[in-house]
Amino acid sequence: MKNNIHNRKYLEERRKELRKSLTPAEATLWKALQRKQLKGRKFRRQHSITNYIVDFYCASEKLIIELGGAYHMSFAQQNYDYERTQVLEGLRFKVIRFENKLVFENLTEVLEEISSHFKA
Repeated sequence: MKNNIHNRKYLEERRKELRKSLTPAEATLWKALQRKQLKGRKFRRQHSITNYIVDFYCASEKLIIELGGAYHMSFAQQNYDYERTQVLEGLRFKVIRFENKLVFENLTEVLEEISSHFKA
């Protein structure tokens, strides 16, 4: 790879902080994704791509999973999320988003939606 866009050194401390303080929704989803539990795919949490730290990333699928709560409902935050998604999709990543509430209320549906984005 010409210039590495993954896990840039200057974001390392921030990634570690975020891993230590997962939101309850992130912790719940992580329990279902870690150790290749979802169809044998390896996921990373709080992985950085360019200048962004994404909640979950599956390298083999180029799949990014983002969770959000009420904070992501503000106009400014929605604009930021949209721009960020555009940049990541421009780098050929697939970005899917879920509300925190859905992780708690229907984890099975969330996992099915995630796996529906896996290549055969």
